[in-house]
Amino acid sequence: MKKILAIHTGGTISMSQDDSGEVVQNEKNPIANQDNLLGRNIKIVNEELFNLPSPHITPKVMLKIVKRIKEAEHEGYYGVVVTHGTDTLEETAYFLDLTLKNDMPVVVTGAMRSSNEIGSDGLYNLLNAAATAASEDAKGKGVLVVMNDEIHTARYVTKTHTTNVATFRTPTFGPIGIISKHHPSFFQELIQSEVVDINNVVDGVYLIKGFAGMDGTLFDALDNGKTKGLVIEGLGAGNLPPETLPSLQKLLDRNIPIILVSRCINGVAQDIYAYHGGGIELQDMGLTICHGLNGQKARIKLIVGLSAGKSGQELARFMGNAIS
Repeated sequence: MKKILAIHTGGTISMSQDDSGEVVQNEKNPIANQDNLLGRNIKIVNEELFNLPSPHITPKVMLKIVKRIKEAEHEGYYGVVVTHGTDTLEETAYFLDLTLKNDMPVVVTGAMRSSNEIGSDGLYNLLNAAATAASEDAKGKGVLVVMNDEIHTARYVTKTHTTNVATFRTPTFGPIGIISKHHPSFFQELIQSEVVDINNVVDGVYLIKGFAGMDGTLFDALDNGKTKGLVIEGLGAGNLPPETLPSLQKLLDRNIPIILVSRCINGVAQDIYAYHGGGIELQDMGLTICHGLNGQKARIKLIVGLSAGKSGQELARFMGNAIS
């Protein structure tokens, strides 16, 4: 019998509509009493660690989830499922991916419809996630996200629609597997991640999106001793309006690491353009181009890197390496 620990943290998957039609938290998770619906020698053990809407999840909460998963491995569980609200699910999943070894399958899932809605997807996704966590083929693939019959890597999956059950997608690369009748099948392999062991998380790491006509106002607001790091979603392949550069230079002079990604949903940031404010100049100034991650994922990675004590070239390598 394979025991799978289901760690419930809250979110729509644990919520219901009240009499007025508003989606609210329940005192008890309505899907946290399912243990043997899969059969096939899989037993789900439910544990309600938190009951938080996903906008309430912080990196400190993510670290508590990491610690509980590490305990579960020592307790003899074959795999772990984490149920989570979808708004920040991809960030928690990637945090887990960066801080957990691949020795035990870990799968994150959620729901787009609350438990009492017609077509509720919470229990269905939970069972698919548990079946994936119990699969021999899930080992060594990093943390996975299972939603809507698809298996995605935590590294690249993102929420692409506000309400659609097919919201979780992996732009550019696609899912690495599918699920049919609770049977997972894998068709791709993720390049190995670099795992970082941390016991605390730093504050003061920010994310700013580039836009036409941008100047240095937002960057000047971060020019203080509390700022530890910054991720910028640049334009196109990774470019910024030239009016931002003096303010960026002030942050660099403070030795604040600045990571550059693209605001585009597909493709990767690259140092292609040599005009004033282009990616080549930004890289020469000292910005680190992070290949393949979106802004929210790059921020999580920067938090993990800084929390592990990385700085200078070591941090730049960690952030810029496309396979870590």
